Amino acid sequence: MTDGIAWLADPRSIAYGGYFVVLARGLSPEDLAERLSATLEYEAEHIAVPVGEHTGSSFLELLDDVNGDPFAGVDIGLRLGSSGGWTYAVAYGGWPGEFGSLEPVSRDGAHVCVLEYEEENGKPVPPRFEYFHDGRLLSACNLHLDASWGYQGVDGDPATAARLQELLTAAGLPDPERDHRHVHRTVLGIVEEFFGLSLPKEPIVSGLLPAVLLEAA
Repeated sequence: MTDGIAWLADPRSIAYGGYFVVLARGLSPEDLAERLSATLEYEAEHIAVPVGEHTGSSFLELLDDVNGDPFAGVDIGLRLGSSGGWTYAVAYGGWPGEFGSLEPVSRDGAHVCVLEYEEENGKPVPPRFEYFHDGRLLSACNLHLDASWGYQGVDGDPATAARLQELLTAAGLPDPERDHRHVHRTVLGIVEEFFGLSLPKEPIVSGLLPAVLLEAA
């Protein structure tokens, strides 16, 4: 039995300030890390440099140590793993706003799901979900389904988006009267079931996982 993804709705589930999680089918953890590093919106090319196994806490400490060196130029890292047929990458450090579109990560037949929530953004920014396959967007939505952020339903491939929209509607969403955290968890559960997503909680929250720093080449 797998953990699904709905546990991400706990605001402190991974790290203070939100989460950036990528799930992939058809890619090894190493391939996923390299493809993600290529999407960083910096002028310099970046590569994924292995730094051993880390818990979330020890990895954040490592990032703090590295960032104490003004010449290191590293402020984002990934912890990596596989579970339930999915490879996953969890971002740490200064990831908000730094990754470009993950559409190219899904090239050559890969399936790629992006789950992102900048909880500490003062605007505030709602959590978001995107699912790509073979270089095209199949489905995307704001996980709060919040009209103040221009909610227009599910975007993406018309057939896929329509089926997901039907499930959201059947769950009574969007509903501006519901608490955002409840909507967040509910939508994650619907997306999880629709796409068969899996993300193990214990290894990410308290276990050791292989980690990489995204360094300038």
